[in-house]
Amino acid sequence: MKKLGLIVNPIAGMGGRVGLKGTNGDEIFRKAIKLGAKPAAPARAIAMLKNLGSVRNSIQLITCSHEMGEQEARECGFEPVVISSIISGKTTAADTKEAANKMRKLEVDLILFVGGDGTAKDIYDVVRADVPILGAPAGVKVYSATFANTPESAGQVAARFLSEGLPVQEAEVMDIDEDAFRENRLVAELKGYARVPYEPVMMQATKEGSVGFELADQKAIARWTIELMERDRVYILGPGTTTRAVAEELGIYDSTLLGVNLVYDFKLIARDVSERQILEVIENRPATIIVSPIGKQGFIFGRGNQQISPRVVRRVGKKNILVLATPRKLSLTSTLKVDTGDAELDDELRGYIPVVVGYLQTHMVKVI
Repeated sequence: MKKLGLIVNPIAGMGGRVGLKGTNGDEIFRKAIKLGAKPAAPARAIAMLKNLGSVRNSIQLITCSHEMGEQEARECGFEPVVISSIISGKTTAADTKEAANKMRKLEVDLILFVGGDGTAKDIYDVVRADVPILGAPAGVKVYSATFANTPESAGQVAARFLSEGLPVQEAEVMDIDEDAFRENRLVAELKGYARVPYEPVMMQATKEGSVGFELADQKAIARWTIELMERDRVYILGPGTTTRAVAEELGIYDSTLLGVNLVYDFKLIARDVSERQILEVIENRPATIIVSPIGKQGFIFGRGNQQISPRVVRRVGKKNILVLATPRKLSLTSTLKVDTGDAELDDELRGYIPVVVGYLQTHMVKVI
């Protein structure tokens, strides 16, 4: 019988919709709660576990107590072996590391975890190359190549790994400095290479940033985007250098690079906003969402822009989503991806969508 370790970081991703860019540290966690943040990871863990059906009777599920795995496992009909006890409501990185260490000593075949880059780093710090790991994305920052595209994909890849013996490959474990991130600086550090199941379709690539020679393409995209913009309409600018080029072409130089900004009548009316702030501003106004996919990964929703939540997307409408991407960025991914946390909305967003790639230039690209 194969042994599957399960670690859920229950606070992962809570800072996303409230605009905090993460939940590392007690102070930020308390601030997220004060702003109305709700746990997202438990539901994503359940979505993942429901896709383990094909191996349910041939594995031993080993996990932590309470919301770090036990509750989610029992809700999905598993009878897990609980090896680590936590204080409910007060989980820490130390809990994650302790659980990973115990699973390593028990020689589990795979550690399946739910969280973000910080969770991946904590587990990798303990197990290194001793145990394969696989993540279901739930954090604000999900840039490492240790993650499947969605929680459902994570469950399917894990099931195939345990039943079919998928090969393993080395994958980059990245960690983002959250303090720098909140100061509008993206500081990424390579922590090492974890062993992960090899499944090129359902696993995500490491985020790749823009390069210098793309500046001309971004400027051309920005010029055409501005010509498409209308007065009396709110524009929700997602994070990234391509959307920042739109702001700068409008003469806005104090927008946030890594958060969400609101533009109305060609002027910045709010920077680094939360989901609640977006919904308040667009309540009685027409709106358009402008986003750019994450380099090499292809995600337009669900990675670093959780403020543009399912409620926001539904309020704006699919026809009012404008995607911008340089030709180089599109060359790195054949499709665009969505992982909003709302499976019904993800289905609605699937299909072909026009992507602005230059001045007067668009390409039709498939969203999956």
